[in-house]
Amino acid sequence: MQKSDYQPPYSINDRILNQTAGIIEILAKSSFSQNIKMAPMLRRSNRIKTIHASLAIENNSLSFEQVRDVIEGKLVQGPPTEIMEAKNAFLIYEQVYSLNPYDLDDMLRAHAILMKGLATDAGMFRSGGVGIYAGDQLMHMAPPAHLVPTLMQSLTKWTLDASNTHPLIKSCVFHYEFEFIHPFSDGNGRMGRMWQSLLLFQWNPLFASIPIEVLIKKRQSEYYEVLGKCDQTADSSLFIEFMLAVIHDTLKDMSASVQVGVQVTEQVKRLLEVFLDEPLSLQELMEKLGLKHRPSFRESYLLPAIRHGLIEMTLPDKPNSSKQKYRKL
Repeated sequence: MQKSDYQPPYSINDRILNQTAGIIEILAKSSFSQNIKMAPMLRRSNRIKTIHASLAIENNSLSFEQVRDVIEGKLVQGPPTEIMEAKNAFLIYEQVYSLNPYDLDDMLRAHAILMKGLATDAGMFRSGGVGIYAGDQLMHMAPPAHLVPTLMQSLTKWTLDASNTHPLIKSCVFHYEFEFIHPFSDGNGRMGRMWQSLLLFQWNPLFASIPIEVLIKKRQSEYYEVLGKCDQTADSSLFIEFMLAVIHDTLKDMSASVQVGVQVTEQVKRLLEVFLDEPLSLQELMEKLGLKHRPSFRESYLLPAIRHGLIEMTLPDKPNSSKQKYRKL
């Protein structure tokens, strides 16, 4: 099979090289990888955070708690379409890391799951033209539909063949080019971000536990602004810089968070063991643990568990409410 002639326009600068080196350094630390593996409960929590953030970027109004409840099969009051989006996203994220990122059939299958009941052409490349607007202003006109299959085949082949390009950089290039081609009538943002995560997972399985989407959501305006600037310059270097910064910052935050979690594992473990199905008040938790000193309980048990997404408040908007209770995630 011949190598791809497809050559995405980008250049490697010192910022990209330094960001790549910084990410590799964090991942190479034995304490980081060991701590991630020692905190398996973070994986489900981070998966929910990832799904919620990716949906929120696309203007889904469901809260984190509502997304979690949808995933757990609970009745949720909300727009039916948005609930369907959450259900579909969970289904595909549960199996995405078993897919082949270089197989277009796998990509189409993933889109079919993601957009089931939401798009009439779920699982198929778009058949018509598509433009991206900000209000009434056209920001990006995607390539004609008849070119999409060839462009996607060429991009996928380039991604597979580019063995001399570091996977971190390659995944960012793929993400940008995917959004530029805009191969589907709907769901392109979710698919592009998810496929970059899959490419990163293929390089380092720890990325299955790293919620990059959450930080993209926090920098959503910049995310779209950078995509627009790259369209204008026909060069994805700025987007590569942006995404590498997001990945680096996510790893830094997670490294610090998990390290603290490992340090309090025994105390948090004791706290989690006293939960059954129903939420418990602070006093009930302390009684079950045989503890009497409230400040110590909060600092050593309760707050670390909340910080690491292991338990949550039933009244998050009223943290000091006398009716406040806590439930295990």
